[in-house]
Amino acid sequence: MATVTGHLPDHVPATQERSLPFAAIVWFTALLVVAYFPTLKHLVEQWSSDEDVGHGFFVPLVAGYIAWQRRDQLMALEWKPAWWGVAIMLWGILQSYVGALGAELFLQRSAFLITLVGLLLVLGGVELVKTLAFPLLLLPFMIPIPSVIYNQITFPLQLFASSAAETVLSMLGIPVLRDGNVLELASQPLNVAEACSGIRSLLSLTFLSLVYAYFFDKHVWMRWALLIGTVPIAILANAGRVTITGILSEINPELAHGFFHSLEGWVIFLIAFVMLLALHWTIKTVYRWKFESRQSSA
Repeated sequence: MATVTGHLPDHVPATQERSLPFAAIVWFTALLVVAYFPTLKHLVEQWSSDEDVGHGFFVPLVAGYIAWQRRDQLMALEWKPAWWGVAIMLWGILQSYVGALGAELFLQRSAFLITLVGLLLVLGGVELVKTLAFPLLLLPFMIPIPSVIYNQITFPLQLFASSAAETVLSMLGIPVLRDGNVLELASQPLNVAEACSGIRSLLSLTFLSLVYAYFFDKHVWMRWALLIGTVPIAILANAGRVTITGILSEINPELAHGFFHSLEGWVIFLIAFVMLLALHWTIKTVYRWKFESRQSSA
């Protein structure tokens, strides 16, 4: 009579309970936060005071949530530390030091992300970084654009918004004279400042487009399509906001300032998001139609 042993055949892999190395993750994350605490503290303060980067509060939360959603994939990985990640960490530390010497905030803040990637490489290797690639790519959205680049972007946007508003207002029969980014109306001059350039909605909408595409579309290429589509949407929406401000200013000059002006910004942002949804629906419809046509002709 054959006896049954408790051993599995050699060709059957034994299953083991896998778990994330939470102790190492918490320990090294704490060290990273402590090392970059002054930089992170100043970054959070800017989020709370600068409306252009107010979305920064949501970036690490959303990225962390997406990373947590992938915990099963992370537990299935064979964590193989890539020790060359130490060089990446040293690069980040050196960049942070150089940024501190030159009082360059962008260098210091981006150094935090570089050091984070190096830390992940040391903890779990290349496969870990690949698994977390998308949430890691979202994190740069929490860092404000360098002032040199910011100024190069905002001024052309100001000129476009004021020029588009001048054209539409003239078509509506509202007397207007544009001098650069200033619209001279009968009621009052309307200055299209940096805050009204559209950069705020552009930054927020690009981040939102990536997150939206991640949760509501399985195609990776759709993220890039919507990301590209947000640029003209944000620019046109902001030009519409300046035009509406000019119209409201002729009705009542007080409507161009304070609470009503801020409320108008939120309404225009919602309209821009609806335009993003419409763009997504259009792309999906065209893609489905072409796919079905190809299937029927095959």
